[in-house]
Amino acid sequence: MSSTSQEPINLYGKEFKRNPYELYRQLRDEGPVHRVRFPSGVCAWLVTGYDAADKTLTDERLGKNHERGNAEWRRLASIMPEPQHSQLQAHLLHQDPPKHSQMRRLVANAFTPRRMESLRPRFQGMADALVDAMPDNGVVDVVAAFAARFPFQVLAEVIGLPADLAAAFRREWGKVVQPVGPTDPGRPAYESLLTGLQGYIAKVVRHKRATGGDDLLARLVAAQISGALTTAELDSMVFQLLVAGQEPVTNQITTALLALLQNPDQLELLKTRPDIITHAVEELLRYDSAFELTTWRFFSEDSDLHGTRVPAGDSVIVSLSAANRDGSAFPDTDDLVLDRSPNHHLAFGQGIHFCPGAALARIELQIAVGTLVNRLAGLRLAVPFDDIEWIPAALARGTNHLPVTFTMRLSRR
Repeated sequence: MSSTSQEPINLYGKEFKRNPYELYRQLRDEGPVHRVRFPSGVCAWLVTGYDAADKTLTDERLGKNHERGNAEWRRLASIMPEPQHSQLQAHLLHQDPPKHSQMRRLVANAFTPRRMESLRPRFQGMADALVDAMPDNGVVDVVAAFAARFPFQVLAEVIGLPADLAAAFRREWGKVVQPVGPTDPGRPAYESLLTGLQGYIAKVVRHKRATGGDDLLARLVAAQISGALTTAELDSMVFQLLVAGQEPVTNQITTALLALLQNPDQLELLKTRPDIITHAVEELLRYDSAFELTTWRFFSEDSDLHGTRVPAGDSVIVSLSAANRDGSAFPDTDDLVLDRSPNHHLAFGQGIHFCPGAALARIELQIAVGTLVNRLAGLRLAVPFDDIEWIPAALARGTNHLPVTFTMRLSRR
């Protein structure tokens, strides 16, 4: 069993975020588990290869409740200050069975594949309306004009967020999951965002408590009234829906478009073969996943992880992006192959924490990518690829701005 004394590898920086795959390849070649460091100074055990990642995601010895973390991890990784850390972090991603199972049942019915498919025409109308509002041609920031708006419009429809409250949501609230340490100059602005978001969640809960209904938000409020959820669990689940239900899809739209624009042969294939959109989205998820890394996991006692001794309470994190580029699992792994099949990627995780909104995300991406590719003729980047600024978030991939140019905005099909 290997030693725990290896020097951590820095898993951050502009160059790394621009292209993390070369480092991931090197790490996979050396072994499945590596000690890494994040910008806050917190260290973790990173799992890279596909087989190791798959087994780690389903390893019942690993739990996600933050109480499992050791004192050093809690000191550095609990970036969100009190009271928000206690009040907004009791959601599904930080729960273990049986509490996790109970909370997941409360949201599962809202995201079933059958329900999501029934809403596809409604979602398509939203996407088309956003493209209709774009100029006839020229340069547009596809994040501001589409990618940051479409997923939230869809989310509001699915969870039952009223139009007036949806209009009052500030997209920057979704950035509170990006670490801003206690000594960072941006800390006061970060704490202000947290306070604003917490106030917004309180308004949503008050509205649903007063109006009731059969939508997901109303059912969560009813669960809190009945005692099935604590107040912190309710607020945390609303927080998770609002942030995890939008930002990853926004980011995945940007990574998907960048992948296509960097691979014009595949972009042309998708234009001429719109019937492959389902396979194409799966490949775009594999090729550059918006969820680069999972959230933290912990052993309750010193344990062996694929030949490496990991102390109890140390954080374990899985690189979904590294697993999805493992050549032992995917032939021609660094090539974008839109009609790749089979495609058993891990972009939505695995095991009990498999993304409950995966069916919704897939339909959103099929509509978003298909609509933008087919309605914006002559689509290409408006800036050099190297000028794209990737978000600095430790766990996520995407860009806040994506300037594209096109020659003609085509009418709806």
